[in-house]
Order: sequence, then C-alpha cells, then structure tokens
Amino acid sequence: MSAADVQDLNDGVADIAARFVEARLSKTGLSDYPGQIPLDMATAYATQEIAISLFPDEIVGWKVGMVPPAQQPTLGIHRLAGPIFRRNLWTPSAEPTPLPEIEGGFAAVEAEFIARMGSVDPDKLDWTLEEATAAIAGLHIGIELAGSPLTTINDLGSAVVASDFGNNGGLILGEEIEDWAARLDGIEVETRIDGQVIGTGTANSIPRGILESVRFLLENLARRGRPATEGTLVSTGAVTGVHRVHAGSSSVCAFSGVGEIRCSVVRAEA
Repeated sequence: MSAADVQDLNDGVADIAARFVEARLSKTGLSDYPGQIPLDMATAYATQEIAISLFPDEIVGWKVGMVPPAQQPTLGIHRLAGPIFRRNLWTPSAEPTPLPEIEGGFAAVEAEFIARMGSVDPDKLDWTLEEATAAIAGLHIGIELAGSPLTTINDLGSAVVASDFGNNGGLILGEEIEDWAARLDGIEVETRIDGQVIGTGTANSIPRGILESVRFLLENLARRGRPATEGTLVSTGAVTGVHRVHAGSSSVCAFSGVGEIRCSVVRAEA
C-alpha cells in the first residue's frame, strides 16, 4: 500500500468517526454506514479511538460484547469493547430509568453483570482469568443500553459494532452483589419487556463466562495503551440476550436474590 493509500484510509477513518460523533450528539439516525465498512478490528478500533478523542465527555467504563462464532475466525477475536461515557451512566431509582433511543437508530436493553475494578497494574499487558478476577473490587447488577445512530449496526458485523463505541448508548449501574463470588452461579436473570418475559439466563449464559469478559477487556485496553484504572466499570455481556426496544417500551431486568431494575425507553432529544 502506498503512502497516498494509507493517507486516504486514515482520512476515511477520521471522517467516519466524526460523522458518528456528530450523529450521536445531534441525536440523528443513520440509515447507512457513513463510509467504507471496516473489515478488521484494527480499523474498527482506529475509528473508535478517533471518535473517543472527538466526543466531549469522560470515559467511566467499557462494555464488552460477543463476536458471533461465524465471524470469530475472520476477525481473530471472540469479544469486542466500546466506551461508556459519564453522561450515559445512570443510577436506578423508584421510578423507571429513562433510556434514550435515537430516532432512526438502534436501541436494545441488555441485562448485565457489571464489574467494578480495583487497583490495576498499568504496565501489565497479559492477563490470566485468575488475575483478572482478583482485580475486581465489586460486582453489580445492571442494564446496558445498546445504542447507536446506525439502525443496521448489528446486521453489518462486529467490526462495524466496534467502530461506533461498541454499540453502547449507556449503562444503568444497579446495586452491588454481596459475596458475589460465592453467589454468582446461582443468580437467575429474567428480562421482561412490556410485561412479557423475553429472555432468561445466568452468568454462565455468556460464552466462557462473564469473568472472561473482564480478562479480555483488561488485556484489550492495555494493548491499546489505555489501561483500566481503579473504579473502571465493565459491562460484561448480555445475559438474557440483546432485546431491541423503541420509544414507549418499558423493561424490567430481575436478578434473583439481588433485585430488579426498571427502565422506560424515550425518544432522545438533542
């Protein structure tokens, strides 16, 4: 590839990142991918990194999502990551938490376990499952709002998902699970939308388990030169599935023996 080709590629990635950020900030839906679709994770994360630099907010955590098995051999990875920004971190209350859907975009409710990291060695690039587990300071129940201006984001492959903040629109951080290591396997999770049960599962419903999501993320961030810090939140994966929603929908995610979180989907306002 010539220097001119490399420059054209870089310019294209930067333009895609800028268009995604503009669409998110203006709450404008996108019917098509705003440029050349990335075919590998290196290009996807390059786009994500530029978008992070353009987005006017602080990262408080990261979502981890699964790469479908059919895409794993080509992309060479089984999970992907995307940032969660402070403006999109919510705490549940007695009333349902409003979750914003960009009109013409994508929104989904995902029941998740949320790890809160303790002290992390910033120079450590390789992590074992045991080391990652030991670095967890606490585990919470939560809901990820999967969200993007791009309505077809989940249809275009995991590299596309990663390029737009991992298809994250926000996170509801619920209560902490006491004695989580001993209780985790026994917690059953149920998601109801508009009164109907649409998904159930446990922490082990996530391939390789939710702790592998933490291990993956610590390694992913370290190798990208942005190691996790104490207090970083990790949304570990959709336990009951990815459930698409629209403005007007109401959802309840219940975690047996711990609690439940209620939310309502509203139209995002610029």
